[in-house]
Amino acid sequence: MVSQSKKPVLTRRSLLGGATVAGVGAAFGSVLPAHADGRSAVRPNAIEQARIDAVTARLDRDLVRLRRDIHRHPEAAGEERRTAALVAARLRAAGLSVRRGVGGTGVVGLLDGALPGRTVAYRADMDAVPPQDQIEGGPEVAHCCGHDLHTVIGVGIAQVLARLRDRLSGRLVFFFQPGEEALMGARAMIDAGVLEWTRPEEIHALHCGPFPVGRFAVTPGVGLPGLDRPSVVLPGPDAPEQAARLVDAINGLSTVAWPQTPADYERVVHELETPDGPLARFVLTNARAGEPDAAGRVTVEAAYRCWPEERYVEVREQISRLAAAYPGARVDFGGDPFPAMVCPEKDALALNGYLRGTFGSDATTELHAAFPFNGEDFALFLDRLPGTFTFLGVRRPGAGITTCYPHFGSFDPDERAIGAGVRAMSGWLAERLRK
Repeated sequence: MVSQSKKPVLTRRSLLGGATVAGVGAAFGSVLPAHADGRSAVRPNAIEQARIDAVTARLDRDLVRLRRDIHRHPEAAGEERRTAALVAARLRAAGLSVRRGVGGTGVVGLLDGALPGRTVAYRADMDAVPPQDQIEGGPEVAHCCGHDLHTVIGVGIAQVLARLRDRLSGRLVFFFQPGEEALMGARAMIDAGVLEWTRPEEIHALHCGPFPVGRFAVTPGVGLPGLDRPSVVLPGPDAPEQAARLVDAINGLSTVAWPQTPADYERVVHELETPDGPLARFVLTNARAGEPDAAGRVTVEAAYRCWPEERYVEVREQISRLAAAYPGARVDFGGDPFPAMVCPEKDALALNGYLRGTFGSDATTELHAAFPFNGEDFALFLDRLPGTFTFLGVRRPGAGITTCYPHFGSFDPDERAIGAGVRAMSGWLAERLRK
């Protein structure tokens, strides 16, 4: 599927050597202040934040309704046909050029400003979480990771900047991506040539996070870990017992434990914001043994995440040494790990400065480590382009951590985050188009 002119999947590095609807608009001012000091320093041809705020306020109710519609009709990875149709219709109505069916159910929208400038991309994921990936969730696919908000924020940005296109520079490219939960959608869109025919110079994205509503958590030099899935086949009559010991040994490589209580999740969030804290380096493993096959062989399947990503080499060597203790064991790593998402420090700090300068010093927090339990296929975009991946706080005042931590069945984000995301990202993208 990949043409010869396209880059391989891993281009940045090769790891192994080779609230209710009524009143929502009025509430946004308290969630994200209009300006840091009440003044507006606007350069020629810039889009004033006040204009963005005013247009966003007019769209608030409709965006919340759209989010609730998408939330009621969740679609699993690769099946986002209804969501894609809603997105495409909104983009076309706003005057964007739209292409559907990119990498499966993906949607691409192009917004051209009236002024010359750069080409910048924005990505929003559309799929919902399958039951097996939910924490204390139900038996059906559900929007408990916030992709419904991500989608609506992307639509909102397009609508806002389309109404202000007379002062907009360059071209803004929107990628509404399928299949993030399955780590397949970004690759599918890239393999479909989306970066070649849109040619963005950088790319940006938001993701819901367990932070106070309207606060942004920037990620300079960090991001989210990748994923490696080794397997070890053990032969012989003692294979089941050997497999049990090997599972214990591989799981013993973990330096961080899976959270068991809300207090554990609160501690994780605190450690993410701690410089040189306990999550600055970690390994998280999950190994299990299967049943013996017809020949009596037992396969140990493992999955692990680590940070920083260079530790894949170290962990693979450790697993190989552990397996070598069992005669005849065969280790298979199945190619390179899925890459970690590493956000360029320069770009994240620039966004941090923009948000604080526009909305005040309380608008952001800075993460110094990566969530050990989550991954992101936005990594494949950041392998090819500079950009930012930022967490948008969705935690209601006084709400528990399980209402705002992605994948919990009780995930219940504060919808005021929609307007906060639209306001902030519309301004940021408009600025990036002008650089």
